Amino acid sequence: METISLKLDVFEGPLDLLLHLIQQLEIDIYDIPIADVTGQYLNFIHAMKTLELEVAGEYLVMAATLMSIKSQMLLPKPELEFDYVDDEGEDPRDALVQQLLEYRKYKYAASVLSEKEQERSLFYTKAPMDLSEYEEEIPPLPKNQLNTIDLFLALHDVLKRKRQEEPVETTIVNESITVDQKVSEIDQRLAGLSEDKGLPLEALLVQYTKDELITTFMALLELMKKGRALAAQTETYAPILIYKGVVV
Repeated sequence: METISLKLDVFEGPLDLLLHLIQQLEIDIYDIPIADVTGQYLNFIHAMKTLELEVAGEYLVMAATLMSIKSQMLLPKPELEFDYVDDEGEDPRDALVQQLLEYRKYKYAASVLSEKEQERSLFYTKAPMDLSEYEEEIPPLPKNQLNTIDLFLALHDVLKRKRQEEPVETTIVNESITVDQKVSEIDQRLAGLSEDKGLPLEALLVQYTKDELITTFMALLELMKKGRALAAQTETYAPILIYKGVVV
């Protein structure tokens, strides 16, 4: 029988060695030529003894198992008197084949996990840090810091929300108001407020129409330009309030 050279430190157990032999001999795992595999397996055991290496007990148990299977397969089968037999009897290799299949499955899973581990090792992670000393109380946003887009979008949101909340009136109101009139109206309402009290944007709309939205927007820009109105938020995403300005 042709001998093979084996690298003794690559096998993790007798099943690992058997899989290696099956791959090297290019045989079908479901139809193992037990005599050939047993011979190669015993060569491995003898090689370890020749090199004065300690042979683990599990390797010796597998050697005994292989020889037992080999002897069972060499025994003559009893002649049956029946003309037709459904079951030819259990193959003595079946248990070993199942062990090898299960081992091969877990070995493949282990190799995949090992690859994932190597990929993950390329990432750098940092332990969580205590950032409490860097925390600061965020002060309210300064007045008049809002730009024209913020103000217009806030007015549009008020109009849209009101249309969804209130039913559509059957009576059509066709009262138009000029920008100057709206400026005067807002100016008068702000004059009655204290400096720390703001007027919600929705309080500036009466009819909730597109024309009124544009007119109110233009009037607010005029008042803010002259310093007679200030737009502010107490915090991010909070409602925009209109405060009375101070003319210098």
